[in-house]
Order: sequence, then C-alpha cells, then structure tokens
Amino acid sequence: MHSIYSRINNISGILSTCLMVLLLGISLSSFVFTADPKGSLEISSIQVSPGKARRYHNKNQDFAFVQFNVSADLTPLFNWNTKQLFLYVGAEYTDNKGVRNEVVIWDKIVRRKEDADINIQGRNKYAFRELSSTFRKAPPAHYTLKYNVMPYVGILTYGEAARTIEPVAFPESRDLS
Repeated sequence: MHSIYSRINNISGILSTCLMVLLLGISLSSFVFTADPKGSLEISSIQVSPGKARRYHNKNQDFAFVQFNVSADLTPLFNWNTKQLFLYVGAEYTDNKGVRNEVVIWDKIVRRKEDADINIQGRNKYAFRELSSTFRKAPPAHYTLKYNVMPYVGILTYGEAARTIEPVAFPESRDLS
C-alpha cells in the first residue's frame, strides 16, 4: 500500500515533468518563429567638442554629439512569447591605437506590439567620448540599430535592424561655448 505522501509525490513529479516539457517546447518554438525586420538609420549631424571627463578631472577628452533618424517596423518580432524588445543605437569604430570600439549611444525598451513601429529623430542619450583623448585621425564609424528580443520563456535573441550604408567620419573638434 502507498501512503498519501508517496501518492502526492508521484502526482507532483508527473505535473512538474509535464510543466518542464511544456516550457521546453515553448522555448524551442522561439527558434521556429524568427523574423528579420529591416529599417533605416541615417546620421543627420555629428559635432565633436573637447571637454573634461568626470572621473579624470585633469584629462581632456573629445565628446561626440550625434543627431540621427531611425525608422523601423519591428512588429514581426512580437509573437506570443515576446515579453519586450530592447533597442539600441551603437557606434562601431576603431580608435587611433587600432582598438575596435562599440559604444551604445541611445536605447529604448518596447513593451507592446503597437509601439514597435519606430520613427525617431533623436540625439545620443549617453556620453560618446573617446578614451584616447581625441577623435582626430580616427577612421569613420558605422552606426547600427540593434535589438534584443526578451521572451517570456527561452533565450534572448539578438539581431540588427539597420546599419548606416557608408561610414560617417568624425568632424574636427570645436569648442561649443
């Protein structure tokens, strides 16, 4: 004879196994429902000005101020397993020492499918500064609109929705005051 505790243990074991199989099926279905959204990203203007870094008060650095236009339809990324999207505009460039840099200059979280049709004219939200002091002689930068799909169940998926066609050069540094 089985006691009540062993029967409860068996039932909870069967239910937890069924739940795990269901969650595994949901997370594997994320690979089936993939979308490749396309958009456009244009850089309106870039201004470079000298300034002082917060951490290093005695060190002068160049700061870049980027104006951009983003338009993308990201609604295909939303399905029944999509919780939210994390969008970000990044600059990819190589500095004077040959080190490849990727800098996030703007981001946004999209929680609803209705808000996933993006048309934004904006500027960088975060400081875009060169650690080696100056953007002078730095090769032009590519700007990208990337996204992370955050599902309810499963792994994060990353992708790129837009990229500047030609790299954009940094102008000469000038004082904004």
